[in-house]
Amino acid sequence: MNDLQEPLDPLTIAERWAGEGRDVAIATVVETWGSAPRPVGSHLVIDSEGNFHGSVSGGCVEGAVVSEAVDVMSEGKPRMLEFGVADETAWQVGLSCGGRIRVFVEKLG
Repeated sequence: MNDLQEPLDPLTIAERWAGEGRDVAIATVVETWGSAPRPVGSHLVIDSEGNFHGSVSGGCVEGAVVSEAVDVMSEGKPRMLEFGVADETAWQVGLSCGGRIRVFVEKLG
């Protein structure tokens, strides 16, 4: 038996967390331009405590997405987020790869 486990799919984690009664949000990369760190369809799942699994940016904007996701869960309204090198916010959160990404954040359930 192999000691290394396959990483769990973020959507599997979301389903598990929701089954445990946690509030869960899903962030999905819906559009990219230029040198984007993660492809369209990449997911990050977040619970209301700020725990997260997956990636929408290879780590450079996850903190900002987690913060927005917590707001989405409390307000119940989805949000479209955009990060890119021309965006001052992107520099603050570390997206300096030269591309831009658009991330849709929604509450599960």
